[in-house]
Amino acid sequence: MNLRAESDTPADVGLDWRHGFAALGPDFFTELRPAPLPRPHWVGTSPDVARLIGLDASWLQSDAALQAFTGNTLLAGSRPLASVYGGHQFGVWAGQLGDGRAILLGETAGGMEIQLKGAGRTPYSRMGDGRAVLRSSIREFLCSEAMHGLGIPTTRALCLSGSPAPVHREEPETAAVLTRVAPSFLRFGHFEHFAANGLHAQLQALADYTVDRYYPECRAAAERDVPPCAALLRAVSERTARLMAQWQAVGFCHGVMNTDNMSILGLSIDYGPFQFLDAFVPGHICNHSDAQGRYAYDRQPDVAYWNLLCLAQALLPLIGDPDLAMQALASYQATFSDEFMARMRAKLGLLEPRAEDAQLIDAILLLLARNAVDYPIFWRRLSHAVQRGDFQPVRDLFADGASLDPWLRSYAQRMACADPAPAANLMLASNPKYVLRKHLGEQAIRTAKQGDFSELQTLQRLLGRPFDEHPGYDAYAAFPPDWASAIEISCSS
Repeated sequence: MNLRAESDTPADVGLDWRHGFAALGPDFFTELRPAPLPRPHWVGTSPDVARLIGLDASWLQSDAALQAFTGNTLLAGSRPLASVYGGHQFGVWAGQLGDGRAILLGETAGGMEIQLKGAGRTPYSRMGDGRAVLRSSIREFLCSEAMHGLGIPTTRALCLSGSPAPVHREEPETAAVLTRVAPSFLRFGHFEHFAANGLHAQLQALADYTVDRYYPECRAAAERDVPPCAALLRAVSERTARLMAQWQAVGFCHGVMNTDNMSILGLSIDYGPFQFLDAFVPGHICNHSDAQGRYAYDRQPDVAYWNLLCLAQALLPLIGDPDLAMQALASYQATFSDEFMARMRAKLGLLEPRAEDAQLIDAILLLLARNAVDYPIFWRRLSHAVQRGDFQPVRDLFADGASLDPWLRSYAQRMACADPAPAANLMLASNPKYVLRKHLGEQAIRTAKQGDFSELQTLQRLLGRPFDEHPGYDAYAAFPPDWASAIEISCSS
């Protein structure tokens, strides 16, 4: 079979490209074509993301789209490349890394980059095969769209194709290619690579590109005698802080917060061994490969700050003054605290902030942890309790319901002067009924391996509107089955 039979006839779908990153030059990437896969088939598509980038959603269902987004043909006007970056992995400098299995097709005139993940070996694959497997690709496809449904900044998933081509991990699996979309896939590690190698001209070019393209307000900082790169570091710190607050509030564990997995735009990126909490266990480790618990749920805000310190070190040659760099990082903690408090107040239906709110929030989180209460179900039941005036279903979540009563009395006092209707509406819009629990993802993976993608489609629909009730689908918002605790998720993908 000639896998490249159609590859020299690019598909013209009317996308206009501007290739901003490619203009930086060959020090930043290697141009190459995706490696084709035999007998591709659709696993999932997102019409919403198609519209976001200006693609006809009906064309996305075509064989031409399938071939293009599997890497078997090119999109007319695209300029495929793999970028180079470095990074700290599990706290240790890993040296040169890069897009080992991701190929950027380019940036559309609408400002969105399109990237194929699993499209074959690149110069940065480091002995890897450059492929992704169906299992992990389904998880990333679903989680990208689930996070968007929750209102959390994220890369998006346009489509997912599969192939019977074998890929060897712990056991033989089949290949998949995920098409990801984002304003940029720039990572902290891009800056670290050039700084670590003393390539200051390239570092400056990358910083100028980032400021001019994504943070133009940082140019105005020079008028206040603040170097643009110091203003950039501050802006990235604040975006990252807001993202961490959103993760913590919803109970999301990333699992691999290496600096090469940190977006310069404050996006959730690179979904590997992630998990949404079932029971509220603050020290939960979702990554089976994380033996030391570096990326446990409750450590994520501190790890993000550590990663920002690495970014600050990389930008220091351009900032010049270490004190200015530290000042740029100083707003991280305050931004995180303010954003986290705002999100927790919303989860509790507190319409106006009060000083005693921190104590109320700390107290309920402590009770949830002591009783290992199911995190999503608690918040959703509390929302309905405020709406209906019946708190018994909330008490039933605790082994000793009476242990919750003192907190409930404090909460009732705090809500005494509030109108329950707007409070409940705020809570129902802040506490999702549906999250991508790991057993739901596992069920979608198991059926997909049998050629049945109906579970994936159901989850895609529910997770796209996670705050809605979706009558008839309560089983997807129920307690996890006993076998869910045995699911192990590692860095293997």
